[in-house]
Amino acid sequence: MNSELYLADLEAKPAALAGLADALEAGDPFGALPPEGIRRVILLGMGSSRYAAGVAALRLRAAGVDAAAEYASASLSYPADPKTLVVAVSATGGSRETLDAVARHRGRSFVAAMTERPDSPITEGADLVVPMLAGEERGGVACRTFQHTLALLLALNGRLTGAGPDVPALLRRSAEATADLLDRRGEWLEPAMALLDGPAGVYTIAPAERLSSAEQSALMFREGPRRAADACETGDWAHVDVYLTKTLDYRAVLFPGSRYDGQAMEWIRERGSTVLTVGGDVPGAAASVRYRHDDDPDVALLTETLVCELVAACWWLP
Repeated sequence: MNSELYLADLEAKPAALAGLADALEAGDPFGALPPEGIRRVILLGMGSSRYAAGVAALRLRAAGVDAAAEYASASLSYPADPKTLVVAVSATGGSRETLDAVARHRGRSFVAAMTERPDSPITEGADLVVPMLAGEERGGVACRTFQHTLALLLALNGRLTGAGPDVPALLRRSAEATADLLDRRGEWLEPAMALLDGPAGVYTIAPAERLSSAEQSALMFREGPRRAADACETGDWAHVDVYLTKTLDYRAVLFPGSRYDGQAMEWIRERGSTVLTVGGDVPGAAASVRYRHDDDPDVALLTETLVCELVAACWWLP
């Protein structure tokens, strides 16, 4: 892992998103799925892959599809079945837990392997290989692959349900939003770093529909600069994390959009905690970071983690 190369990986996001948009316009990566007969979708992965899978499975369920995102390491899961689509997500293609989970389905369920490395072990025996097209992450941290996984799972949603956003158009808007944050970081990055630089770590909060943003952001603080960080769903926050505001110098990043933003902020204001919002202004927040198209929840899903990724990158630099 390398902090300077990680920063370069982040700076390459707009170009990578544009490239993925072009690729999706040229062809459907899920075009070889069975035309009918899929009864269930299981999304398998670990870490960032599972974070992305969680919000994708929620969207599929909302559209009436029987879908679940599972820890690949789980011993118990749905049984293999010819009418089950298993999407195994592994950027490196070598995640041990994901390989073990796929082995239970290979030859018995339809297996789609989503990876940055089409010649990796995860593709062996797969019925379909879906390249992430994120490019090599030379910093050693899954950042562009996380973003591309979300985008490709949105494309899968469209394939299975016939609904959802125009993903290539969404990717181009997200590339503009990402470029805007990168171009204007001189305005917002140092103040954000100062607000979040406390003795008790960083806490990230997001609505269930974009929980992956909080999870990925917390992971970036842990993985790069090795700082304590944890993620929470906004509504659940009042049941599990609110207690920390009583005793800690509580510093949080809030990704707005939940109907329970106000509930969380009421406690935060009462206890004098520090919150930075990303993509929206919320009463009681110490500051907010805005960016182009941040009023679009789909753009936010693909873009907002960049704020914490850049803070983490700067904390990590020697």
